[in-house]
Amino acid sequence: MRLGASGFDFPNQASKSDVMAESEEAMGEDHMGAPFSLSLPESLPVPILIAVPHAGRDYPDSITAAMREPAWGPSKLEDRFVDQLGSVVAEATGAALLVAHAPRAVIDLNRAPDDVDWSMISGSTPRRTSHSAANRRARSGLGLVPRRLPGLGEVWRQRLAAEELEQRIETIHRPYHRAVGDTLERLRDRWGAALLIDLHSMPPLTGQGRGGETTEFVVGDRFGASCSGRLSAVALHRLGAMGRLAAHNRPYSGGYGLDHHAAQRRGIHALQIEVCRASYLDARLDQPGPRLPAVARTLATVVRALALEVAELGDPGRLHEAAE
Repeated sequence: MRLGASGFDFPNQASKSDVMAESEEAMGEDHMGAPFSLSLPESLPVPILIAVPHAGRDYPDSITAAMREPAWGPSKLEDRFVDQLGSVVAEATGAALLVAHAPRAVIDLNRAPDDVDWSMISGSTPRRTSHSAANRRARSGLGLVPRRLPGLGEVWRQRLAAEELEQRIETIHRPYHRAVGDTLERLRDRWGAALLIDLHSMPPLTGQGRGGETTEFVVGDRFGASCSGRLSAVALHRLGAMGRLAAHNRPYSGGYGLDHHAAQRRGIHALQIEVCRASYLDARLDQPGPRLPAVARTLATVVRALALEVAELGDPGRLHEAAE
């Protein structure tokens, strides 16, 4: 264990207990694994939960059989191997880690449960949604169950049964977000404040940065609605100090994960961090590349800095006592 200047125990290798998901049959009879897993250090050494909702690669045969293009369709929806980044960062910092194994193709955990394109659902009556942006996302093809990919067309061979949609919500979506909420409450109770880092990956944003450089990271906070501005500033400052080109809220400000779980008045904050796939994948953006460890070290540095700031927000006295 490595004692930080703040009194945090930042582990080189965190000892974690794996808490598996509530349902191991969430994606059909031909699926044998749990839809997500939670790794939670017993001592809760830092007030941070890293959640990875879009990197699931566990495809039941029934799902690939239902796809129009099973050879390439699944990977186009994934935040490809960003869970490996999250795992290394959590191990290095002691942060809790929640990883979805259910693919985004099955259900998008960063969408509200009513964010549905009802024209793709059979045997149901379209429902009104309370989310103003939800209908736009669903109509574009990227709702709760993705329907089409931009430039690539329809994902599925046929419509989805309403009963199957409800089962996915009840056995994957709700348990996943219950795990996020429960973990954040535990961290907040321990530290006085807690931070959700929703970790995603993005395609290269060529020409979006200074001098036409590729933006490597986007820090999203729903334009200040999901976390203290101090936390966003710390993340952006640390990335800049390490020579990493980062943007704030554009083009990604966060989604349902931040909207649903952030509660600043109760000491629960939420940030989304998008990582450029070209920074940690191979040249084809398909497999982990040689720069993945360096990107993980960068993120770990950011997480450590955020942990200090979150603890300061929660209970400054406790942090100062720990440092003495």
